[in-house]
Amino acid sequence: MKLITAIIREEKLDEVRQALIDAEIERITVTRVSGHGRQTEVEVQRGKKVIPNLIPRVQIVIACNAAFEDIVINAILRTAKTGGEGKVGDGKIFIQDLQECIRIRTGERGGTAI
Repeated sequence: MKLITAIIREEKLDEVRQALIDAEIERITVTRVSGHGRQTEVEVQRGKKVIPNLIPRVQIVIACNAAFEDIVINAILRTAKTGGEGKVGDGKIFIQDLQECIRIRTGERGGTAI
């Protein structure tokens, strides 16, 4: 089992979500987050250029069986890029091994609980 976390631009959420649904990945968790990396977005406030410390992003978390790992990653990579080649600030994907998953309602464990 894998836990896939993607941090993407807010405006790409609908596109990525639809790509995941088209790939039959329908169980996702979405959180609004803030952060910064290499990108520097300059805003103009009251006629003055300001570089904000934290930039709004969206975090998508998906728990899946190992067989779906590449499907999820490819769907995100295909749709989260800005333009054809991508830009700094398009985001990151983190993949972790998921030791256990338990469905609270039934007590099921492992891959069937996902």
